[in-house]
Amino acid sequence: MANVVRAALVQATWTGDTESMVAKHEEHAREAARRGAKIIGFQEVFNSPYFCQVEEPEHYRWAEPVPDGPTVRRMRALARETGMVIVAPVFEAEQPGFYYNTAAVIDADGTYLGKYRKHHIPQLKGFREKFYFKPGNLGWPVFDTVVGRVGVYICYDRHFPEGWRQLGLAGAQLVYNPSATHRSLSSHLWRLEQPAAAVANGYYIAAINRVGQEEYGDNDFYGTSYFVDPRGQFVGDVASDSEEELVIRDIDLDLIEEVRQTWAFYRDRRPDAYEGLVQP
Repeated sequence: MANVVRAALVQATWTGDTESMVAKHEEHAREAARRGAKIIGFQEVFNSPYFCQVEEPEHYRWAEPVPDGPTVRRMRALARETGMVIVAPVFEAEQPGFYYNTAAVIDADGTYLGKYRKHHIPQLKGFREKFYFKPGNLGWPVFDTVVGRVGVYICYDRHFPEGWRQLGLAGAQLVYNPSATHRSLSSHLWRLEQPAAAVANGYYIAAINRVGQEEYGDNDFYGTSYFVDPRGQFVGDVASDSEEELVIRDIDLDLIEEVRQTWAFYRDRRPDAYEGLVQP
């Protein structure tokens, strides 16, 4: 019997405030659960605007503790209600002066499994993240959930193959990549990098992007979220480039072993020859 998991993601427009934004995602999650999904993931800093288009101290107000902040507590309750695994990206406040771009991973019974902190922090026009976030310091955890082994890699991380590989070596079967990327900067990379990473590492990727424009800058977030399989093929259609969308797809985890046996990339790795790759 095939090991098929029904997985979901949400690409959303900003509502204008945290309460309505979280409530909207809760409704998407309930709809996904009604349609049989067992796991769902949201976009980068899903409960806030993408405030990193500007450098303003007022935006520290979006930060909260993980897991004890209000949003993650609500997501834990939502997981218990729906029976779904939830990947919830938020702006994390660890202590004064210690802020991270983080995703909490919650099992289907509401158990907080842990968090991933974004490693690679951009400082570009429209992406002023170094003003807000410290680089991640928790490695590349893979979480044992009721649906399988789940990892997270956030937005700008996707340009760096090393983390994708770390997640594969740790046994990830599905990696959520919550993002906020805009039309003019890297849209031509969006349909290249995650499928290539899925092939190179032999797992599924859920690539999530925001959609629409927000009040803190000119970024035009272009959606087109998708699931991609270990062969690099999209699972169903790619989402809209202009409209909010709940995407639900069936993913066959047995395909991972089949692909890894056919394309024996892990067997043929040469870590003994890679020492120079990590030298400054």
